[in-house]
Amino acid sequence: MLRVNRLRLAVCGCNSWPALSARTVLRAVCEEHICQSHMLSVADRCSLTLLLALAGVLVADQGWAGPPFLTDDPEPVEVKHWEFYAGSQWTVERHAAAGTLPHLEVNYGALPGLQLHAIVPAAFNWTSGAAAKYGIGDTELGAKLRFVDEVEGGWRPQVGVFPLIILPTGSKKRGLGEGGVQALVPLWVQKSFGPWTTYGGGGLHLAPDGNAVVLGWLLQRAFSEAIVIGAEAFVTIPWSGEPVQVQLNLGAVINVSERHHLLLSVGPSFRTDAIGQAYFAYQLTI
Repeated sequence: MLRVNRLRLAVCGCNSWPALSARTVLRAVCEEHICQSHMLSVADRCSLTLLLALAGVLVADQGWAGPPFLTDDPEPVEVKHWEFYAGSQWTVERHAAAGTLPHLEVNYGALPGLQLHAIVPAAFNWTSGAAAKYGIGDTELGAKLRFVDEVEGGWRPQVGVFPLIILPTGSKKRGLGEGGVQALVPLWVQKSFGPWTTYGGGGLHLAPDGNAVVLGWLLQRAFSEAIVIGAEAFVTIPWSGEPVQVQLNLGAVINVSERHHLLLSVGPSFRTDAIGQAYFAYQLTI
């Protein structure tokens, strides 16, 4: 199943800031504004403080993603904060396409270093010369746990795991689901250097049609508070001895405001039936 998943793109306000998550940067922006705005009334300061407390920042062959990329990272949502996504992800072949239209994703910071995660997709499957199929896809549940924190200015990266389980709620007969339970057991690592952030890792993808090892790595740069651009390579190594699959993506996160964000990515696929893949989503952070 094509999986669409969490955003964890670093966003920073200027080149002197470390490359941080969108939630962290938005918090820093609010704090800087409060410190520098001498004209604010007490009520205005209280309102901004409240805003600061509130702002935190699937169909055949599913990928494993940190929106808008396939590669994920170890950084969870902050405690008692939410991320909501409404998006669409496509995989295109020469005479076929499959994806989500739309998928709904929710992430919640349940405890320090722990994020709960769910995706419910409306899936489609289209083949030239046949009627398009549309309906509920496979449901994804997971929990991200960061167990090593990054040392800013030091060598130590942040490290975490993000086990996922995919429930077969979509119809395999109609091409909208796998027809069995899937699981992903990955390890992710991330390190920031000024406006640059790099993260990646991999793990085991267990599926009814064959298990595989998945590996991904990404490099991204924050050019302003408004935009982050990144590029990744994602590799799938089937246990069956079939050809290794490679996917490349170029993507961006556009911060329309403190709470509203647009995510997009596109790229080619190699040694697979697919020509390429694309992703687009709206994100709300509270």
